[in-house]
Amino acid sequence: MRPSAPVARRYAKALYGLAREAGHPEPVADELERFAGLLESEHELREVLTWPWVKATAKRSLVVAVAERLELSPLTRRFLALVAQRRRLALLPEIVAAYRGLVDEAAGRVRARVRTAVALADGDRAALREGLGRRLGRAVLLETEVDPTLVGGFVVEVGSQMLDASIGGRLRALRDVLTKGAGGAA
Repeated sequence: MRPSAPVARRYAKALYGLAREAGHPEPVADELERFAGLLESEHELREVLTWPWVKATAKRSLVVAVAERLELSPLTRRFLALVAQRRRLALLPEIVAAYRGLVDEAAGRVRARVRTAVALADGDRAALREGLGRRLGRAVLLETEVDPTLVGGFVVEVGSQMLDASIGGRLRALRDVLTKGAGGAA
């Protein structure tokens, strides 16, 4: 675990508690992702907000102005202003991921990242989502990506768990079985 992970999780939990009390944790998650996406795409803005020599009050003012232009809710604006004031904007991607995890957990769903050799057809995507849902006992939100390094098959990551059903993974498993079956001498 990265040293910043517990800090990001504390921020996410605090925001989640406030958003849940206000009755809108999902919209706050969407707003956080929009703001984080803007920081990701606007290199100069991200740099100014993470430079250590820029005063915290200036960062806070800039974040509030950007959040207002994005028409974010007052709760999200205040939260982002606090994060900027405390010089924690570099943690925003981790905070967003932790917050989204809390929202998903409360909704009884889980996110699965799937890497495939080729793009999945809609039917294959639905079948994979249903199969994973049965196996995990929760609704599954798939995030798919094509990975040209895979020869075939797929790799699924759910939290810290990984299922490697790729051809390379199967070959590695077969090699391990053969190596162990030969008494460890290959």
